Amino acid sequence: METSVAKDLLHIDGWLSRADEIFSRGQDAYLADGLLQEAGDSLMMKLGEAAERLSASGVLAPAGVEWALAIANRNFLIHQYDEIDRALTWPTLAVDLPAWRRSLVPLIDEARAKLGAV
Repeated sequence: METSVAKDLLHIDGWLSRADEIFSRGQDAYLADGLLQEAGDSLMMKLGEAAERLSASGVLAPAGVEWALAIANRNFLIHQYDEIDRALTWPTLAVDLPAWRRSLVPLIDEARAKLGAV
């Protein structure tokens, strides 16, 4: 594993932890709090950017993770920010990203080993 790939994977791990924090506050809190919504958007944009880098580096997405969908989501959030539907972003934070976390464990563990991270 290349060092740059390992770094991207560890960033993803951190962002997924933050997404878990948003999810733990619940859907009602998310829908009522513009700051939480913006934080969720930022995390999803960063994840999409990292997915693009990993895809370009030839890293195969594990089952349950689709780089192309993350990239498309990033592009939508950035370019159609005025059309964001929070009823659709919540399931990404509540369902899709926790599934990513589970699926990415082996790659993240490999990245930690590569970088000597704890």
